[in-house]
Amino acid sequence: MLQLIGFDGDDTLWHSEDYYQQANAAFAAIVGRYVDLADGRVQSDMLATERRNLELFGYGAKGMTLSMVETAIAMTDQRISASDIHRIVELGKTVLQHPVELLPGMREAVEQVAADYGVVLITKGDLFHQEKKVAQSGVADLFQRIEIVSEKDARTYRRVLNEFALQPAQFAMVGNSLRSDIEPVVRLGGWGVHLPYHVTWAHELETGLGDDEQRVITVALPVDVPAAVAELAQRAA
Repeated sequence: MLQLIGFDGDDTLWHSEDYYQQANAAFAAIVGRYVDLADGRVQSDMLATERRNLELFGYGAKGMTLSMVETAIAMTDQRISASDIHRIVELGKTVLQHPVELLPGMREAVEQVAADYGVVLITKGDLFHQEKKVAQSGVADLFQRIEIVSEKDARTYRRVLNEFALQPAQFAMVGNSLRSDIEPVVRLGGWGVHLPYHVTWAHELETGLGDDEQRVITVALPVDVPAAVAELAQRAA
């Protein structure tokens, strides 16, 4: 029987990836002053650098900014100017300062789910930035607990469930990322509501879940989330 529902933050409750995509486009334009963009290396090299740096910097705008600087220096053979490095740093600041805008209908969806289940917010990234976004979101009051974590993996979800004295089968996670929000929970024996966002960071697209996974329901809009949770509750009964 389902007892606890987790909600992701970035690109599930509020818009996020759009701002990262805009920063990446501006970053490519800066680097394009030094190298030919036609071969498409800027984005692939940037992604590779970010992946290498995840264990050092973690997720979020600060790690992205440092990875952009590193990538720019490497791709330009150290020819990039100090003024352009400064422009890259400013791009990172714009991401850190972006407004927090809830997805339409998301507050109502959480409220409806919270009427029948315990709800928790589980979001990953830079602690300071995520705390700021949670505070500005206007939905913190809806959740029994708010967890800001460095990584969403089986160990993280198991810890949260242990603190609630719940088994994985009593938990469902709502989120846009199959890799971070859904797959670890399903592998533990839990359930997932996949709410895809219109754009997803390439790193989050990697998943081992099949399209026919019976523990996952994919929905198109926030308004569809409560019905999906109710359906999973029936499957879990």
